[in-house]
Amino acid sequence: MRSLTLAEIADECSGSIQTGPFGSQLHASDYASSGTPVVMPQDLGDNVILEDRVARVGREHVNRLARHALSQGDIVFSRRGDVGRRALVRQTNSGWLCGTGCLRIRLGIDGPHDAAFVSYALGQPSVQDWIVQHAVGATMLNLNTQILGSVPLLMPGYWKQRAIADVLGALDDKIASNRSVRLAAARLRAALFVETQSSGTVQPLRAILNLHYGRALPEATRRPGDVAVVGSGGLIGGHDEKLIDGPCVVIGRKGSIGTTHWIPGDAYPIDTTFFVEPNPGIPLSYAYEVLLGADFSAMNYDSAVPGLNRDQALSMNVPVADSASMREFEDRADLLHELVSAMVAESRTLEKLRDALLPKLMSGELRVRDAEKLVEDVV
Repeated sequence: MRSLTLAEIADECSGSIQTGPFGSQLHASDYASSGTPVVMPQDLGDNVILEDRVARVGREHVNRLARHALSQGDIVFSRRGDVGRRALVRQTNSGWLCGTGCLRIRLGIDGPHDAAFVSYALGQPSVQDWIVQHAVGATMLNLNTQILGSVPLLMPGYWKQRAIADVLGALDDKIASNRSVRLAAARLRAALFVETQSSGTVQPLRAILNLHYGRALPEATRRPGDVAVVGSGGLIGGHDEKLIDGPCVVIGRKGSIGTTHWIPGDAYPIDTTFFVEPNPGIPLSYAYEVLLGADFSAMNYDSAVPGLNRDQALSMNVPVADSASMREFEDRADLLHELVSAMVAESRTLEKLRDALLPKLMSGELRVRDAEKLVEDVV
């Protein structure tokens, strides 16, 4: 096993580490509702590109930015903010563009190193810590090609790299399948919701729900537990004390204003959020869909940090169906929420297994053959 920097790995594969286009090359006005996807830092999940909200550009910009096109096996890295985020480019992402705020690692297809393995290796906690420690910037961490190229990785032989990547990839394939089921369930819920509106009226949001302020819970005061701690961007940790019973709905009040989160269990929404209390007779699942469709973007009443004003939000006009339609929607939507919750729980278990296997496979503590048997039992 050799210790190599990422730049050395790329050189041995005749590859490269390249910065995505700068803001002067790709403006906000260039984006369109259809066209070729452009991968931004927010589109980088756990070694996968999240496709549901990806921005797009027209053909003229794709041609102009051809040097930033992505190919299968590339690795896209966030170069600012959460600098540990990265994703392996799959076949379905080939031809997309590396966007502003990202770096592209290209190893080629015929070199002595496996790109999928390298992408997994970059996700190791020790490697992630190294990246954070060497990133620059006081208010926001930033990476550049030199820093990323200096990342040290322990590299086994090529065929062991391939074997490890195949084992971990089987887990990621199952996680991706679960994600597809979740997205399909969300689309079906949205379609069912539209059906309920044929007999509805338009009323203020307060006609169906109330919003309550979350409570401050600094990270230093949290205790290990299974209660979901929820911020404006979603799940941010766990705690042993709940603020509200689950299932519940939480929306962003500061930062990611109006972002709406379905939490299947007990939760502790922090002070950057509101949590939802449906009015009597209003199903929680119906209130959730109403909030998903509400446009809070024009309700930023804080010039320093985006903020959602509670009274203004509750005064927003929204569609409200009749009681019978709501109940029918609830019966179907709750089944879909249960399915999604099961998929999320299974994916988290698979992610923990994947992350536990990598260091054991790297060190030789666990043989690839034994890891394959473990993975076969869960996928």
